[in-house]
Amino acid sequence: MSLEIKVPPVGESITEVVLSRWIKNDGDVVEMDEVIAELESDKATFELTAEQAGTLKTIAAEGDTLAIGAVVCKIEDGGAAPAKADAPKAEEKAAVAEDKTAAPVAEKSGESYATGTPSPAAGKILAEKGIDAAAVKGTGVDGRITKDDAVKAEAGKKPEATKASAPVVAAAPAGSRGERREKMSPLRRTVAKRLVAVKNETAMLTTFNEVNMKPIMDLRGKYKDQFKEKFGVGLGFMSFFTKAVTEALKDFPAVNGRIEGEELVYNDFADISIAVSAPKGLVVPVIRNAESMTLAQIEKSVLELALKARDSKLTIEEMTGGTFTITNGGVFGSMMSTPIINAPQSAILGMHNIVERPVAEKGEVVIRPMMYVALSYDHRIIDGRESVGFLVRVKQLLEDPARLLLGI
Repeated sequence: MSLEIKVPPVGESITEVVLSRWIKNDGDVVEMDEVIAELESDKATFELTAEQAGTLKTIAAEGDTLAIGAVVCKIEDGGAAPAKADAPKAEEKAAVAEDKTAAPVAEKSGESYATGTPSPAAGKILAEKGIDAAAVKGTGVDGRITKDDAVKAEAGKKPEATKASAPVVAAAPAGSRGERREKMSPLRRTVAKRLVAVKNETAMLTTFNEVNMKPIMDLRGKYKDQFKEKFGVGLGFMSFFTKAVTEALKDFPAVNGRIEGEELVYNDFADISIAVSAPKGLVVPVIRNAESMTLAQIEKSVLELALKARDSKLTIEEMTGGTFTITNGGVFGSMMSTPIINAPQSAILGMHNIVERPVAEKGEVVIRPMMYVALSYDHRIIDGRESVGFLVRVKQLLEDPARLLLGI
């Protein structure tokens, strides 16, 4: 008796998945609840487990798109895989023996199949020079044309008949000119559709500012060892930016809102989405109620979500429901960009790389570690005054970290 394993429901909005990888092979013996395959939706990767012990019979292939409820494989009763490896070996041996019997042994003679045949290197030289291999006498084993033969032939003269009959070979362009095609993953297809939809359906604008990162860098340098020792996690820039954003959202609630139909929805909490680069593409896990977290709690959440994203272990719940997004292109060296809003949110903050630049302070030119920041926002719900005010507030909090502790 066999049991069909079907694609399980993985979310209300998901109607199909892609079989990304077989962990177990056809004919393998599997145990109850053992992971046998990975399924990839447009939002996350899921593990498919065996619902009984037995022998695996695969039906779908890697890369197949499967609807929810489609049969992926069967598991047949029995603890041993069918022994069918020996039969092909016996047939193979018989075929080889038959070929050996049928094939006549080449008689010893002055020439063999190799006579006049150029080696790969020799063939390339002869082709480039337009020299017919028949006009070259081989000195290799069994008369094979060696590279040295080809080099010497290149300098010598060929018979006139050979010159007339030799084909002209066009020189190949230098370098590789290959190309490859890959089917878009469900995640990449969804990202593409959503980005185009955001550009077409929102009135997106971007405002810029710059932040002097010296105060935060000094604070990190002074307390990072004690912070790591006490909380078991490093003190990074993301926690400061997340905390500054949650404070600024209290003063500018429209930046934390969204449009639903003909209504404006304002949130009294801050679920901050953090853009993370994963092996299969960009994912945006969410830190829930970040406004009530300490810097240490935020750092732990960021680390946990980043590790899950790297291992493709994020759940749908961990990637939905954010109210505001932070993306850090600076880790890749970006100096300035205009990030695209993560719908249905209304704004996104872009961080960039830190570069020492001359700035004016109290009438003097000094060198400071500066970062450009960008806020892209939906002008339908957020006015220019609010967008600029929000970004200035974030700048104030970052350049004077004491404000984050005092709430001023």
